[in-house]
Amino acid sequence: MNKIAKIITELRKQKGWSQTELATESNVSREIIGKYERGEAVPSIEFAKRIADAFGVSLDYLVGEGINASFDKKTLQRIQDIEKLDPDTKDKLYFLIDNIIQNTKAKKALNS
Repeated sequence: MNKIAKIITELRKQKGWSQTELATESNVSREIIGKYERGEAVPSIEFAKRIADAFGVSLDYLVGEGINASFDKKTLQRIQDIEKLDPDTKDKLYFLIDNIIQNTKAKKALNS
């Protein structure tokens, strides 16, 4: 199974969708979805975009490539929104994020 086949299958199962439901959500035929998941075909850019949009992920994420491959669209949008903030607000937000991450890591270390 190629990378995109695995990712499409995993995302579909995470959503709890059948291949038919994914086909409906992405406006791609169920038969083609099946071929993509079995690795018998690779989606065109147009169909990959439709599938990515249905899942709410970027094309990078769907194909498992690129700098943004590990981020879904909501995360990417948040990063873009943060970049637009004034420096003081960004510093405060980063301080909060860093503290939450540090606290979470400490809790995990204590529970290990």
